[in-house]
Formats: sequence, C-alpha cells, structure tokens
Amino acid sequence: MMKKLWNQYSYAIILVVLSLVTSFILMIHNSVSGEDGLMKITVDEGDSLWQLAEELSDEHMLSAKEFVQWVERHNGISGDRIYPGDELVIPIALEKDNGTEVASSQSK
Repeated sequence: MMKKLWNQYSYAIILVVLSLVTSFILMIHNSVSGEDGLMKITVDEGDSLWQLAEELSDEHMLSAKEFVQWVERHNGISGDRIYPGDELVIPIALEKDNGTEVASSQSK
C-alpha cells in the first residue's frame, strides 16, 4: 500500500518536503539577518526617547529628532510616550545616504 502511494505521489511528496525545508531555511535566515542595525532595549523608570537618543548617540548616526521619529514609527508609539518595562527596538549604526535612511532602518 505504501509503495503504491509513493509511486503515485512521490513528486508531490518531494515537492511538499522541499517547500517546507526551503520555508524553514528562509525563516531562519530572515530572523537572523533582519536584526542588523537594530537593538532591543527595556525602558527604565525616568527614561524618555529624547534621553535615549542622547545617551545612544554614539550608536547611531541620526539626530535626536530623527532617532525619536524612527523609534516612534517602528514601535507604534506616538508623542514620546514610553513606560518602564516597555521593550523598544532602536536603531544602531544606521548610516545616512543623502539625508535618507538606508536599508537597515526600513520597516519590517
């Protein structure tokens, strides 16, 4: 019975298995390479986005205003409203090309 199923559906079975393996490999690759230029931090009591922009100015090449706008846009927050315990993704080592952010700062 198994041999008959294999003979009839071997190409479909191989195609499904290869698709699953390829999807798994791509998922792992994207999760690893997607983190380039980003860092996750936990907000402490008294932190503000402006304060973080200044403290981490050596880690990114954005102005404080650009940093705050980037963090707000990519973390779904507005008005510099962050709270202790919040986890934020922040840009590090971003380069600017003629006034625009390059690939590592694009929305995921």
